[in-house]
Amino acid sequence: MPPCDVQVAAAAFSRAHAAREQGEKQVMEIAIVLFDGITALDAIGPYEILSRLPGAEVKFAGKQRGVVRTDNKSLGLSVDYTLEEIAAPEILLVPGGFGTRSLMNDTRLLEWIRGVHRTTRWTTSVCTGALLLAAAELLEGLEATTHWLERETLARYGARPVARRVVQQGKIVTAAGVSAGIDMALTLAAEIAGADVAQALQLGIEYDPQPPFAAGSPEKAPAAIVAAARSRAAARAAQFPLGV
Repeated sequence: MPPCDVQVAAAAFSRAHAAREQGEKQVMEIAIVLFDGITALDAIGPYEILSRLPGAEVKFAGKQRGVVRTDNKSLGLSVDYTLEEIAAPEILLVPGGFGTRSLMNDTRLLEWIRGVHRTTRWTTSVCTGALLLAAAELLEGLEATTHWLERETLARYGARPVARRVVQQGKIVTAAGVSAGIDMALTLAAEIAGADVAQALQLGIEYDPQPPFAAGSPEKAPAAIVAAARSRAAARAAQFPLGV
């Protein structure tokens, strides 16, 4: 980005931040769902973007207050609100992780997702969070994306899986696996606050991916690596039984 464009983006971000600080913008409630077995970056990557939007008020919600553990059990994240305490968020974000397996038939969670979706401005997911949107019957007949290992599962729930990083269908925005949540959040930031603000946020977190390997998708990675990833994922999934 040329220096002048950086300055424009920085100025736009500064104006948006000042507006938020001065209370000129209405509060924009953002609900991020947490659960045991979540993949941390699915929630925290988008959080780093969305929490900096003008008026943003992020609320971490779950079935009960307290700490949940990530899918590797090393990190704890705090649920500060029960589902019932958040009735009408403007943005709903459903992350993924192996823990979604136990929630696919969770009536309480799925009914809550359906209920808040009626009034959200944006309903979003990252990784296998899309499976929960699908289980809540929100993706029927729609194009959607998820982690590459679960595209077939997504199709079984009536969605039309596509191999894209971010897919927008009306107010529903789905992101592919894990890191794609950052792309999704930047896409959403541009929709909500404009491209200048989104670019300033991208610059602020220095999101300029230059991975050392071209192995970020099954289409690019060596076949042996893809096979090994499938095997490891199957072994991990066995540690997270499907809900009934």
